Amino acid sequence: MKDSKKWKYSSKGEKAFDIFNLTFLILFSLICLIPFINILATSFATPGEITTRTFILIPRTFTTDAYRYILSTPTIFRSIGISLFVTGIGTFISMVLTSFMAYALSRRYLHGRGFFNFLVVFTMLFSGGMIPTFLVVNKLGLIDSVWSLILPGAISAYNMIIMRNFFQGIPDSLEESAKMDGCTDFGVFFRIILPLSLPSIATISLFYAVNYWNTYQSAILYINDSAKWPVQVLLRQIVLVSSGLNADASVVDVVPPAQSVKMAVIVIATLPMLIAYPFVQKYFVKGAMVGSVKG
Repeated sequence: MKDSKKWKYSSKGEKAFDIFNLTFLILFSLICLIPFINILATSFATPGEITTRTFILIPRTFTTDAYRYILSTPTIFRSIGISLFVTGIGTFISMVLTSFMAYALSRRYLHGRGFFNFLVVFTMLFSGGMIPTFLVVNKLGLIDSVWSLILPGAISAYNMIIMRNFFQGIPDSLEESAKMDGCTDFGVFFRIILPLSLPSIATISLFYAVNYWNTYQSAILYINDSAKWPVQVLLRQIVLVSSGLNADASVVDVVPPAQSVKMAVIVIATLPMLIAYPFVQKYFVKGAMVGSVKG
């Protein structure tokens, strides 16, 4: 009986608003979802159906030719392995550096804190540019190394500021009481700050993971050896070959319809992040909002 009372409306206006709100959210969700369904359906559609139907939600005949084409070359598995390595190791390195820097800059007793915060914000407005960055990577001997996809962008100023603001929202009394019990700065960080910062850590980790998984421009600039291409660059090459454009056709064996290949490439490139997102989704809103409004 108590649950039924919750659905009673005090006025017709309130009921009308809920109906309108629910209808709007359903329509908005469909607008966001239908393009993904179309991409997935087109990747499984036959060439004849793709040419005769401009919009496909359910293919009449399922075929996996596009996926078998993409997976026909052993280089795809090597590229996926490289992308997984870059994403995993890169996210770990970025989170270590970002959390250390964010914690230091969140402490009000840090000497020169304002100056260092200014330097971080300055990099968000001005950067050296593509050519100076390339020269630095070249001088460090990182050309044709997977580390060139990780180290140049190991810390994002935007992500660091979000995490710093989250750390500032943790009461100073917790740190003071821990130090009274004999904790060092590292002890406070690992035993107090990090356990309380899981929402922020999960959110920033997702940001970094998506960025590393979608690494494309850095690979084009710094990786000349096709054996070290991440999956995004290889998928681009496969699309070019399937479209009949000028590209290295040695990476694939056969050429199916270009449209279904493009859609299959989108599915393969997006699927890992779609799988990972539900595991951090519950932390996502809290971590992003708290870290962006406090401080």
